[in-house]
Amino acid sequence: MSNPLNIDAPAGKPWIDFTREFDAPVEAVFNAHRDPELVRQWLGPRGYEMVIDHWDFTSGGGYRYTHRDGDNVYGFRGTFHTIRDNELAIQTFEFEGAPDEVAIEFMRFVDLGDGRCRLEGHSVGPSVEGRDMMVESGMEKGMVEGYERLDELLGAAATSTTDSTSATAQA
Repeated sequence: MSNPLNIDAPAGKPWIDFTREFDAPVEAVFNAHRDPELVRQWLGPRGYEMVIDHWDFTSGGGYRYTHRDGDNVYGFRGTFHTIRDNELAIQTFEFEGAPDEVAIEFMRFVDLGDGRCRLEGHSVGPSVEGRDMMVESGMEKGMVEGYERLDELLGAAATSTTDSTSATAQA
């Protein structure tokens, strides 16, 4: 069972806050945001094909990717302003279908102990209308499904690590 995604999008304000806990160490969740091959496996809704054109998860780096749903293609791009390993990512986020609605996003990776962590996000855009458009576009469904996929990816990695540790111990 996955942990719930909590979203707060207050009426009349141009921001969105979210929190999501993971039953995985902060290092694993952070790495799943850093490694483009891992990002491709979990980011976005189920059933969409993701192509990453560029992914440089470093301070001053940037990204561009597309999601494809049949004949529909959705492009996203941004800049990673500040990246602090296992702690913080500050980035811009732009849906290419809504130019001029660039958000700045803050993601904190919080170590909860016992191999668990919490992702805390704050996204601020230039207008309430743009924020509302993002919320109404199915953002919550995409986030929920993406984080469920991340849970599955982290669980598979943990099982693989446990299996290889057991095999090494038995050898």
